[in-house]
Amino acid sequence: MRLLPALAALFVCLGGLTSPASALTDVEASKACVECHDSDDLPDMSQGPHGEAPKKKPPMDAAALAMRGSPMADATDPRTPNCISCHGASATHAKKPEGVKERPRPDRVFSKNGGTPAHERSEVCQTCHQRDAKQALWGGSQHENADVACSSCHKVHTNRDKAMVKATQTEVCYICHKEQRAQLQRPSHHPIPEGKMTCSDCHAVHGSAGPKLALRDSTNATCYTCHAEKRGPFVHAHEPVTEDCASCHNPHGTTVASMLKARAPILCQQCHTPHVAGGVGAVGGQRGVFPPGVPGQGGSAIGPVTGGKNVVNIWQGRSCTNCHTQVHGSNNPSVSNPTPQLLFR
Repeated sequence: MRLLPALAALFVCLGGLTSPASALTDVEASKACVECHDSDDLPDMSQGPHGEAPKKKPPMDAAALAMRGSPMADATDPRTPNCISCHGASATHAKKPEGVKERPRPDRVFSKNGGTPAHERSEVCQTCHQRDAKQALWGGSQHENADVACSSCHKVHTNRDKAMVKATQTEVCYICHKEQRAQLQRPSHHPIPEGKMTCSDCHAVHGSAGPKLALRDSTNATCYTCHAEKRGPFVHAHEPVTEDCASCHNPHGTTVASMLKARAPILCQQCHTPHVAGGVGAVGGQRGVFPPGVPGQGGSAIGPVTGGKNVVNIWQGRSCTNCHTQVHGSNNPSVSNPTPQLLFR
C-alpha cells in the first residue's frame, strides 16, 4: 500500500520535469506557423497583450519566440501561449497530406465563418482568462447564449484591439446593437458619441448579475455610480424611481430632454390619473384647455370651478413639474399643505 504514494510522487516529479519541455516544444512548433504566416497576412502584434516587443519587426517568428519572455508567458510554464495554444497542433494544416488539393484548416479557426463553434473559440480564451474576476459570469451570460465568442469582439493579431480602446469600443458594439446606435444619435443622450463615456461604463459585457448586462446588480445601482444625488434615501420617495430608472428614462437617448421616454404630462399620466378641476381641463369633457372661442372657457385660469388649481399649468410649459418639482423624491418633513407626499418640494 505504501507503493502507491511513492508512485504518485514519482509521476508528479516527472510531470514537473516534462512540462517545460512540452512548452518549449509548442513554441518551437510555432516556428513552422510563421514560416508561412508572416507580415503579409499577419500584422505586427508585438505591442499587444499576447506578445512582447521583439528586437525585429515582423515576420511573426520574432514575435512568436518573444512570447516566451513576455510577462504572461513563462517558458517554464506549460500554459505559455503560442500559436499551438490557441489554434491547436493542426498537423494536417502544417503539413498538407499527399493527394489533398487544398490545405486543411487549423484545428481551431477564430473567424466567424471558420467552422469552429463559438463556445469552442471562447473556451480557448477562457483557459487563461477565466482567472479574471471580470470573466466569472461569462458562462450563461446573454452574449454567451447568443453565440458571441471572444473573437467576435476582440482581435488578437493586432497591436490595437478596438474593443479595448475607449475611443473605438462603441464601433465594436454597434456591429450588433444597431438600435442603440440610432438612439445615441438623438438630441438627448449620454455623451457616448462625444467620447466622454463608452458602453463598458454601464455594461459588464462578459457577464453580469444585473439586467441587460448592467455593470451593477440592478439598473438603479448602475445609474447611481454617476447620479448619486438621485439615490436618496428620501423621506417621501417616488415609487418608480426606487424600482427602475428605465421606467421613465431611455439611457441610450430620446428626443425629449433628460432622456425621458415621453414628454410630461403624457409620461406622468401613464401611471397617474390626470387632474380635473370643476370639469375644466382637457380630460374634463372639454376639447382643450381654454381654447379661444369656446363658451364658458374665456375666464381666468383660476376660478371658483378650478378648486384653486391653475389647470393651464398642467398642460403647458414644464407641465406636471411646474408644481411637482421633486420627482425623484422629497425630504420635506412637513405634514401641512402642500403635502410633501405630492413631491412639491
